[in-house]
Amino acid sequence: MLWGSRFKEKLNQTALEFSSSLPFDINLFEEDILVNKAHTEMLADVGILSQEDADKIVKGLNSIQSEFDEGKWKPETEKYEDVHSAIEARLYELIGDVAGKLHTGKSRNDQVATDLRLWIKKSVQQIILSINNFQIVLINTAEDNLDTIMPGYTHLQRAQPVSLAFHLLAYVEMLERDKERFDFVLEQVDVSTLGAGSIAGSTLPIDPEFTSWKLGFKKYFSNAMDAVSDRDFALDFLNACTIGQIHLSRLSEELILWSTSEWNFIKIGDKYSTGSSLMPQKKNPDIPELIRGKTGKVLGNYINLASVLKALPLSYNRDLQEDKEPVFDSFKTYINSLDILKEVISTIDINKERFIKELRGDFILSTDLTDWLVLQGIPFRDAHGIVGLVVKYAESAGKNFTNITLDELKKINPVFHEEAIEYLMIDESLKRKKSKGSPNPEMLQSQINNWKSMLFEFIVT
Repeated sequence: MLWGSRFKEKLNQTALEFSSSLPFDINLFEEDILVNKAHTEMLADVGILSQEDADKIVKGLNSIQSEFDEGKWKPETEKYEDVHSAIEARLYELIGDVAGKLHTGKSRNDQVATDLRLWIKKSVQQIILSINNFQIVLINTAEDNLDTIMPGYTHLQRAQPVSLAFHLLAYVEMLERDKERFDFVLEQVDVSTLGAGSIAGSTLPIDPEFTSWKLGFKKYFSNAMDAVSDRDFALDFLNACTIGQIHLSRLSEELILWSTSEWNFIKIGDKYSTGSSLMPQKKNPDIPELIRGKTGKVLGNYINLASVLKALPLSYNRDLQEDKEPVFDSFKTYINSLDILKEVISTIDINKERFIKELRGDFILSTDLTDWLVLQGIPFRDAHGIVGLVVKYAESAGKNFTNITLDELKKINPVFHEEAIEYLMIDESLKRKKSKGSPNPEMLQSQINNWKSMLFEFIVT
């Protein structure tokens, strides 16, 4: 225990186990060692600790890290409140009473906040790298499918023809925004809180700037009360994980639909599919389904921490112990989802000719025909009405855009001539796109080249 001398009785064992955060804050083991070492070196630098005592403490902390890494020592939940008390207790066992000087000028409040900030900094960098790798897989798949035509949807109704490349690049854009959100988290979390103490700093001449620099933070806190109670950075992290996971869930939903017999657009590799215990013919897209399902848990983690924070008075309250579990869980779920969905995408077999014949017999080029009428000088609203009449006539006559004749079009409106028929051919529809951000294959190739250049530069740097 890091406290207890003013109490007549020891903490009830059930209460200890109930209140112990060790099962999850063990994730902060490495960060806690780093913070303790930086604090010890600062105490020696300002003359509060002798160099001899500081060296003993640092050597002991290094030994504890080695024991933990090699599996020779693992703190037990029934003995310790948290990872901080476990490490300090082990330090006593290794170096004796000198270990009692480690906690000079700091509290668990400022230490745990600093630990968590260090952990999130490290984790954000891992996530950004995983997002980057996922983008590369999507871009490579997109480049192979610049001319793979598929229906684009609004309201889950066929709207206009697009390409699979265009569709996948939409997710690349989403993922880039996810990276920007994590960049913001990195900026917000890059503040050392070590030296804030429990609430109001210390009467000892400690140096928060020293420990901030030693631990690699860009800056250190300005207000001790805010420093120990601030968990905005954790909420920002969970928000970024939540939006990122939602994006993966949306893509997973589409992979699930595309892999059905009704769509027959993709086949997911056997390595990332499962079967049925009853129906031997089944091949199920379980990985995308699990990603879709786990999204609820990640969203719940955000609500969890937001609910903890919503009514907390300043400064530290024990409720804040509940900040770590949702953070650790969302990180694990999100980065695992990123990495495995990347592999799923890399194994899919795409039926590139799936929609060509079907869309030739569809009315999906109605907007293209409307645009052609506009180019003939007809106001858009009138052109919209004319094409609506064409569709109505074709449906009533049992026809579609592939077999409606020029004479029939002219009967609806004499403005139609030979060129109009070309606008009803699906094969060239994407190449006719003129506006930026459209599925024109040349424009998409240019985008892909830019993405490759940017993402490759990210990997190199």
